Amino acid sequence: MWGLITVLLFNLQIGMGATTASPSTDDNIEAHTQKENLGENNLAYKWGKLALDATANDTDRFKPRPTVSSRFLGLIFTAVFDAWSRYDEKAIPVYMQDINRRPLDEQNLNNKQIAISYAAFRAMNEYYYTDEAIFREFMVELGLDPDDTSLDPATPIGIGNLAAKAVIEARHKDGANQYGEEEGSNGEAYFDYMGYKPVNSAEENIDLNRWQSKYFSDGNGGQYVPDCLTPYWHKVEPVGLQSADQFRPGPPPMVGSAQLEEEVKEVVELQANLTDKQRALVEFMRDGPQSVQQAGHWLKFAQEVSIRDQHNLDKDVKMYFYNQITAMDAFIACWDSKMFYDYARPYALVHEFFKDKEINGWGGPEKGMIKMKGQDWRPYSPSTFLCPPFPGYVSGHSAISGACGEALKLFTGSDEFGSEVKLIPGILTEPDRLGEEVTIEFPTFSGAAEMAGLSRVLGGYHIQADNIAGLELGRKVARENWIFFKKHIGEPVINQHKSLSNN
Repeated sequence: MWGLITVLLFNLQIGMGATTASPSTDDNIEAHTQKENLGENNLAYKWGKLALDATANDTDRFKPRPTVSSRFLGLIFTAVFDAWSRYDEKAIPVYMQDINRRPLDEQNLNNKQIAISYAAFRAMNEYYYTDEAIFREFMVELGLDPDDTSLDPATPIGIGNLAAKAVIEARHKDGANQYGEEEGSNGEAYFDYMGYKPVNSAEENIDLNRWQSKYFSDGNGGQYVPDCLTPYWHKVEPVGLQSADQFRPGPPPMVGSAQLEEEVKEVVELQANLTDKQRALVEFMRDGPQSVQQAGHWLKFAQEVSIRDQHNLDKDVKMYFYNQITAMDAFIACWDSKMFYDYARPYALVHEFFKDKEINGWGGPEKGMIKMKGQDWRPYSPSTFLCPPFPGYVSGHSAISGACGEALKLFTGSDEFGSEVKLIPGILTEPDRLGEEVTIEFPTFSGAAEMAGLSRVLGGYHIQADNIAGLELGRKVARENWIFFKKHIGEPVINQHKSLSNN
């Protein structure tokens, strides 16, 4: 269920119907929407699945960049939502302005499908441009002309194109530096235009409270020190939040505090006693090759909900929109905390706290758990990606999982999830030391978020302070974005998270 998502376009078809020499757009789609498709068969779900495949491809081509991926997914589903909103009785678009809602007799499934398809196609071409051929092929299989660039607001094609255009233009200079145009940039996409320089070098740690980068293997016998990933991301404009620092947490525990000493000790002890199920959880949440990053991981969870609850197109459009703008904003808020505190990770803290002391820890794929000196300790992670290359506080996995778990709880009206996954422990980290297959269960959304956060402590990437503050930050983002979401679907805001807190 959670491996490589292979998009088989014949499985993504909504059906081609009786063949004719040149079927019209309306004939080709409308013939298959007399009975509305639900769950994995609705068209919003299928575009979501294609977006996940494109995210995995993007990771392979450009290396993991979870902040960037979250923005892509957030904006793609905003474009889809904006296009859909013109065929809904109450919904209000986010970026598409001065385009009238279509009359009631046009608010049908056929027009919605056409509009969201053009919006998704144009937005995905913008953000996942290397996969345009896949998107074009899917459009053709839907009976839609990928070269139709009409901007006629009286047609679903025009509305779809206009929705994507509005999102792309509105976010052109939102601080992400997608085009390398921000002041201080060099023309390279996502270049650090703020010029962040860590206090500590990979060779010398002069301030243990601050982040230190570490050497990675290049996979070919060499080493390199990765740059900090998008250190300016707190400058990116949120979608639903008022500002990146709206919910900035208080400071993490500092060197010299009993709390930090205990939490670093906890990381060492947890790693030394990793069970097979814990190893599998670390790997599952780390997401391995063909990763869709944290935003994509929670889009996968959302798609499970769509199948479980048999969503129609309307419900999936709304769920993906809320879920993914919340992931996007959670990354922005998380990076505000990361760059404001510029805080250390266990990798450096363990080396200092346990220097020249004998401890038990993971010696690497060929060694398993061994006795070692504290300065030789490492996270449970491949040498090619030893530790995320950016500051620790707060944990990104915790913040995004806290946000998206809370968002799914609010959207569905219940914390019940009921997902599970079967995994082989060690397969992504130490393939010569595999464990027996385990089953990891996620009975609730909150529990899934907490397990994601805990996995980062188990893996040695974070201390508990990073995790706990991250979960709370994410949940605050989701609750704030719930207000934004309800406004845009044209419904009154009910303080729903309080009524669900005891579930």
